Amino acid sequence: MSFRVVAWGTGNVGKHALTGIIKDPRFDLVDVVVSSPAKDGVDAGKLAGLDIETGVLATTDKARVLADKPDVVVYTAMTDNRLMEALEDLREILAAGVNVVASAPVFLQYPWNVLPANMLEPIEKAAEEGNSSIFVNGIDPGFANDLLPLALTGTCQSVDQVRCMEIVDYATYDNPAVMFDIMGFGKPMDETPMLLQPGVLSLAWGSVVRQIAAGLGIELDAVTEVHERLAAPETFNISSGEIAEGTTAAMRFEVRGMVGDEIPVVLEHITRTREDLAPDWPQPAQEGGSYRIEITGEPNYALDLCLSSALGDHNHAGLVATAMRVVNTIPAIVDAKAGIRTTLDLPLVTGPGR
Repeated sequence: MSFRVVAWGTGNVGKHALTGIIKDPRFDLVDVVVSSPAKDGVDAGKLAGLDIETGVLATTDKARVLADKPDVVVYTAMTDNRLMEALEDLREILAAGVNVVASAPVFLQYPWNVLPANMLEPIEKAAEEGNSSIFVNGIDPGFANDLLPLALTGTCQSVDQVRCMEIVDYATYDNPAVMFDIMGFGKPMDETPMLLQPGVLSLAWGSVVRQIAAGLGIELDAVTEVHERLAAPETFNISSGEIAEGTTAAMRFEVRGMVGDEIPVVLEHITRTREDLAPDWPQPAQEGGSYRIEITGEPNYALDLCLSSALGDHNHAGLVATAMRVVNTIPAIVDAKAGIRTTLDLPLVTGPGR
């Protein structure tokens, strides 16, 4: 069976999703939606960075695309700096009777008790009216902290704590809007960036904590957050721009699921912009970065997930993994019951064949 697929977004994640759609015989790429007039009318193959012409030209005409009734939209558009617009995109797609797999907004991975009702209900209503389903995932939030930890806990006699960690050097991550405007790297230490405003970490990664707790049958009393930052010892450059001496150069935070004073679920990030910074913080299992799952219980587990690619470094591999986690879910989400679907709902997604 071939699925009629629309790629919506061609940025850092979207171009990899587009490549996956084009190369996979299960999928028939019927449209590419872009926001930039410069990309309007450009062949999908060029937007994916491939040396082929597909005959599918990008468009800014969202209404026409939805009127054609594709099976699914692969939504990878930037959402962090246009959140309400992105939610309206998703509402319109679902209301049109079109399924969605998406890499963001990340809180839709498991939004219950995370997202305010006035933001969640329009999405749920649109899916009901359109008899359509939506799955939001990736690597983190995504399979590194939903599928993998829950697979491990399935072999335990008891579980006291699940800790999911991203330990990554972001020096080669080329996205100034995310790095500087949202995460606050290169900004004064006395300036609180968007990511660290009260409640934002719990909004972004609370879905991870809530979903793991739900998978384990744990009812949380609260989700809390803590963070710390480290200043640059001197000025240096990364792919996204300059990190000036004395500005934020490394960050560590935790989003904690609480039951009384106990912390059964933790999402932790250790983010550096140079690998030698914060040497006393946890170190990755490989140069550049890794994901780590630590389970305290019977038995205990420590699992390191190391990403690499023949086409780039760990950050490149992470972008490909984020894209393909949602692309490979297309068959399952097209067949799924209408509504917001999560990893807890779906069958095992194994990816393409040879």
